[in-house]
Amino acid sequence: MLRFALLLALGALAIAEDLHPLSQEFIDAINEKATTWKAGANFHPSTPVATLKRLMGVHPDANKFRLAEQAPFFGDSEDLPENFDSRENWPDCPTIREVRDQGSCGSCWAFGAVEAISDRICIHSNATVHAHISAEDLLSCCHLCGFGCNGGFPGAAWSYWARKGIVSGGPYSSKQGCQPYAIAPCEHHTTGNRPSCEGQDSKTPKCQHVCQAGYKIPYAKDKHFGKKTYSVTRNAKAIQKEIMENGPVEGAFTVYEDFVNYKEGVYKHVMGKELGGHAIRILGWGVERNTPYWLIANSWNTDWGDNGFFKILRGEDHCGIESAISAGLPKFD
Repeated sequence: MLRFALLLALGALAIAEDLHPLSQEFIDAINEKATTWKAGANFHPSTPVATLKRLMGVHPDANKFRLAEQAPFFGDSEDLPENFDSRENWPDCPTIREVRDQGSCGSCWAFGAVEAISDRICIHSNATVHAHISAEDLLSCCHLCGFGCNGGFPGAAWSYWARKGIVSGGPYSSKQGCQPYAIAPCEHHTTGNRPSCEGQDSKTPKCQHVCQAGYKIPYAKDKHFGKKTYSVTRNAKAIQKEIMENGPVEGAFTVYEDFVNYKEGVYKHVMGKELGGHAIRILGWGVERNTPYWLIANSWNTDWGDNGFFKILRGEDHCGIESAISAGLPKFD
């Protein structure tokens, strides 16, 4: 009887693994297995798996470009609160609350960097400098950062900020900053008024050392620079301390098919194949129903997940979430 039950369980697992990752059957199978989170439809069920993989923009060689590690964390962890949210700790820095949209381009490596850099410029200027750092400028002009929309290296992105500087720039078609994002948002999701992402695989925009028409500051004068860049040691408490003292960081992790269906709770991988590496911005942590988590902003717009945010298991390097943390400090003239 035990052997028969085991065979049935293995058969059910094999069937579930063969399901399309956006099908209702796959989502139902996730919810039968997951105990700390809920899955639901984020993407239209006809979305090709290739389109999902397109969003995973951390290149497999990214570890070769990992920044030098800062001094290891040996301090007392008792000063670390159980919950911390950068949005609440620095309420005068609006970029921390923002969720961007990378479009149909593997530019997450650039988005995670410029999002955290924007936050840190505000935080370290005591909210006197507000800069929406341009994903467009970094994506198109950092040729040592990787392959543009075909994937890049988060560590190299932070190095570029310190070495060459990055201009300002808001979302697609906005008049914000020097270089707004040139790739239009597309409809990854189940409903919405944006054009479909299918067939929208974007080419990397051409690097241009000019600002958009009407912007009064010259490109070279609009650059924002980093003073120091580094990676944070693979230790949850060290990452917590870094976020609490200096602001959000860029992280990267391995995405599996179940993750794209995340809706709420603390994500733990339960089923599905690997899709690729994805970069995000970590802005805090907490505990939900006795499960420690990282609080993270994604770059798939606000109609994905929990209003564009998600939580993932903290403290066990789940899916590699604590193994590739990039950060830095801004330079002010």
